[in-house]
Amino acid sequence: MFSIKSLVAVVLLAATVVPAAHAAGTTVHTDTGLVSGTSTTTQRVFQGIPFAAPPVGENRWRDPQPVRPWQGVRPATEPGPRCAQDAALGDPASDSEDCLYLNVSTPRRAANLPVMVWVHGGNFTNGRGSDFGPERLVRTGTVVVTFNYRVGAFGFFGHPELTGSGAFGLADQQAALEWVRRNIRQFGGDPGNVTLFGVSAGGQSVCAQLTSQRARGLFHRAIVQSGPCQLGTPVGENQVQHTWVPREAVERAGAEATGCADVACLRQLTVAQVKALTPRFSSPAYGTEALPENPVTAIREGRFHKIPVLAGATRDELTLYIATLFPPLDAAGYQYALTQFFGAAKAEQVIAAYPPRGGDERVRLASALTDMTMSCTTAELRELTGAFGYEFADPAPPMVFPGLPEFPYGAYHGSELPFLFDYGDVRLGERHQRLSAEMVRAWTTFARTGDPGWARDRVRLFATEPVSPVDHRCEVWR
Repeated sequence: MFSIKSLVAVVLLAATVVPAAHAAGTTVHTDTGLVSGTSTTTQRVFQGIPFAAPPVGENRWRDPQPVRPWQGVRPATEPGPRCAQDAALGDPASDSEDCLYLNVSTPRRAANLPVMVWVHGGNFTNGRGSDFGPERLVRTGTVVVTFNYRVGAFGFFGHPELTGSGAFGLADQQAALEWVRRNIRQFGGDPGNVTLFGVSAGGQSVCAQLTSQRARGLFHRAIVQSGPCQLGTPVGENQVQHTWVPREAVERAGAEATGCADVACLRQLTVAQVKALTPRFSSPAYGTEALPENPVTAIREGRFHKIPVLAGATRDELTLYIATLFPPLDAAGYQYALTQFFGAAKAEQVIAAYPPRGGDERVRLASALTDMTMSCTTAELRELTGAFGYEFADPAPPMVFPGLPEFPYGAYHGSELPFLFDYGDVRLGERHQRLSAEMVRAWTTFARTGDPGWARDRVRLFATEPVSPVDHRCEVWR
């Protein structure tokens, strides 16, 4: 509960004891207290601002609760902890449940600027908002917010005794957007011009929020990067497994998985015990307040927020996964893999469209699965929403994930990230810096105006050299 005494103290402090740093814009008044960030020659940065109460104890597996106001000035110079997760693809492990913090980066002089709110990816099991440095976006005149949300079983576990089962991570995203609406003007942003954008699971989150009534009005433009709502993986004879699951199924699985009969028992599970549940509970559930309807159905039937959308993918999305999950394949191995994915009849149809070329046929397998999972579902998303389209098609982007085997990855999943953000240890060469400038200009122009600078019936190709459009053979997958 909010404390009236604390609120009064904060108001008085803001009015009478504002420190000297306030004049330089490094101290800002939020609705729960003063925060003090840092300043460089190009931007002001505020890190580790709580947007919800720590989801621990009684708040575990509960929709995000209000932050308790604080007195004095809260340092906002370090990002909050990474949400509890195991290590994966270069992301370190974390045991912290107290992780609902956000970061705001803004030009040194800012007033009523467009706001871009980033949703990190990570398969709904990994990631952290502060892993993405937004300075290039900020330099073009935008305010950028990154944040954490609960992942894995901490965000998507369900049980019959839990309200909001299976969608706590999506509710966290909505709480972050609500914080932005209440507070971003104090940082120089326009709460009436917010772009929600994300990649992979973050892109799917953006797509899902497009269909959620609880998110209506919290953002005004959307960018879906490699994360269409309809993304699904083949699981046998004409079967596709989509990301979203019914709440009832998650609740049944949760009742079976823990042996707990009540919420008190669930909240006594250790962090390690909850982490062990993540392989079974990392898919957001619909049929909840946070996500009332299956986003695939909602998008296909026209029930989504009618706002400007930019949607795209990388040209070679699945090379990253095929290279690490499969040994080299000859033609027989290629056919066997397709049969396992699709069944014998569909496998023959796929082979006719993507015939073996000799050598390592993982390249053809990656092409087929890229088209089926990402390229064609993204094309459908654009068609259904009237979105602007792009394809990141650079033939040799820098590798952002360490320790991968040698393979012709091309424009692999996530390869566009270092062109928009300072990401990991990646340093761009001169040609890639020029491409980065083009992409940043397109993304921020869209955030400002709702139009990235090209026609809706055109898919803009981003590459360091001229590339031709690719036929993604979507007729095979319809």
